[in-house]
Amino acid sequence: MSNMIVPLFFLSSHIEAWVVLGTALVTGATFIVLTAFSGFSRLLGFGHLPWVPMLVYLILRLPDAQKQFPDTWFLFWLHAVIILDIGSLILDAANVVRYYRGEQDEMVEGLS
Repeated sequence: MSNMIVPLFFLSSHIEAWVVLGTALVTGATFIVLTAFSGFSRLLGFGHLPWVPMLVYLILRLPDAQKQFPDTWFLFWLHAVIILDIGSLILDAANVVRYYRGEQDEMVEGLS
């Protein structure tokens, strides 16, 4: 939700919202390809790789955003996206490691 819906409220005045929304669309396409390849497996953790450059960009933009937009919903959302997406990447990394250690079965059968 923080990557797909909320950016719509900030598109008119914040390039960061465009970056997050665009990355979410790329990520969605990546998930479709990965699911077709491996089903609903732990390999889907690779689906969030497009978030890495997005997060680097957002983290580098954060100091300027804090000066330009203090105490705004935009700044709250920006912090939330960074924190939630980093947490998700950590879980994704763990899932990919588990996949390569042998847990390659589909978590939900029949999607590939």
